[in-house]
Amino acid sequence: MSSIDEIRDGRIKKLQLLKEAKINPYKAETKRELSLKEAIESFATLESKKEEKWIAGRIMSIRGQGAIVFITLYDGTGYFQGLFKKDIIGEGKLDFFNAVADIGDFVEVLGTFFTTKRGEKTMEITDWNMLSKSLLPLPEKWHGLQDVEERFRKRYLDILMDPEVKELLEKKTKFWDTARTFMKEHGFLEVETPTLEVTTGGAEATPFKTYNEDFKLPLYLRISIGELWQKRLMAAGFPKTFEIGRAYRNEGTDANHLQEFTNLEFYWAYANYEDGMRLVEELYKKIAMDVFGKTNFETRGHKFDLAGEWKRIDYRDTIKKETGIDVLNTTYDEVKKKLEKLKIVYDGNTMERLVDTLWKHCRKQISGPVFLTGHPKLVSPLSKSMEEFPELTERFQIIIAGTEVGNGFSELNDPVDQAERFEAQQELLKAGDKEAMMPDMEFVEMLEYGMPPTCGFGFGEMLFAFLADKPIRETQFFPLMRPRNLE
Repeated sequence: MSSIDEIRDGRIKKLQLLKEAKINPYKAETKRELSLKEAIESFATLESKKEEKWIAGRIMSIRGQGAIVFITLYDGTGYFQGLFKKDIIGEGKLDFFNAVADIGDFVEVLGTFFTTKRGEKTMEITDWNMLSKSLLPLPEKWHGLQDVEERFRKRYLDILMDPEVKELLEKKTKFWDTARTFMKEHGFLEVETPTLEVTTGGAEATPFKTYNEDFKLPLYLRISIGELWQKRLMAAGFPKTFEIGRAYRNEGTDANHLQEFTNLEFYWAYANYEDGMRLVEELYKKIAMDVFGKTNFETRGHKFDLAGEWKRIDYRDTIKKETGIDVLNTTYDEVKKKLEKLKIVYDGNTMERLVDTLWKHCRKQISGPVFLTGHPKLVSPLSKSMEEFPELTERFQIIIAGTEVGNGFSELNDPVDQAERFEAQQELLKAGDKEAMMPDMEFVEMLEYGMPPTCGFGFGEMLFAFLADKPIRETQFFPLMRPRNLE
């Protein structure tokens, strides 16, 4: 078997043959008249008319030699078979094809359409041109790229050679199309908010830092999809807004987490978390049916049906039932000892972080779908408190397969309360909690001018990964990779 270098050297020689024949091996234009999908769909008409047409694509296979050669073309819309016959195209053109063409090359071919004895739709080729000469061979069709890191590093080959990967990524695009259409049909205005922020808001996560040379100003990449900006739009008089965009969190990578990902957040004036739960349940069911054609799923060892009952469970009660800890009547040392007894690794040294870690342990057995409610104010710095239980908040999370796949609130619009909570978060930052929320006093000033009662909610591509039963990295077109020179 030839080495990659030997194969490349051979193709370089073929490239030189093209140049010697005064043929541009990397054309800027093509004579293509039909996509391969169009050729397949209109085949009956094309065959009956015997009219010559140009099609184009990448050569995925070459079979035969001498007087008859079959090729398979692929252009992203479909596959189509072409036939070279020496007595039709001419000996010179066929010999030149055999001399310079390889699997992986992009070509355009002219010909008429017919059906073979085996019933295959085929073009009888009368002319051809090179469009783009490949210098490296494609992976073997039946083996593809076996190494996971190599698959992600050469994602273009992974997608090309594995139809299931291409289908998954197309479904992900439909996932966001469905969500966008749903929001617009329900009267939400799509907006764009800053991705560079002086202070990060809307979530608790470690941000990426950057610097604005013009303003001489340290900045952060956003960790939420414009939460504090969209709330400003509520104050500005927009009744319903949403944004789909990228978020960045400088944290670990695992099956459910990446540092760069897409989320959707919406804000709905004159609505509360009860309204939000009803809308979101409808949205998730719509996504399931439109994208996956079903509501029953099995993922991460859990089974659930989005068309079934969405029960409610209580944050405080669930933790108490699983661990014996009442998060509203406990101490830092008690929670810490419980985590150590359960052999749970935790990061951070604040009460908020320890309680959150304890909850993440408890959620693992919940298949869902359920609405988690009754969150303490301690872990919900942007959520409105319940009037009857001020230490609890009007917050809800959607739990599926042991993980939160959506988070919403009746948004806090009391400027005094918000300022106090920001001050508490500031103390957490001083104590070394990297995920604590940065205070934004200009946001508090906005609240002093007044913001209507508002429901906010966010979810992201983690939901898609769960429904597809794939690690989230598999669902990204180009996940972040460490450069080879740093390995």
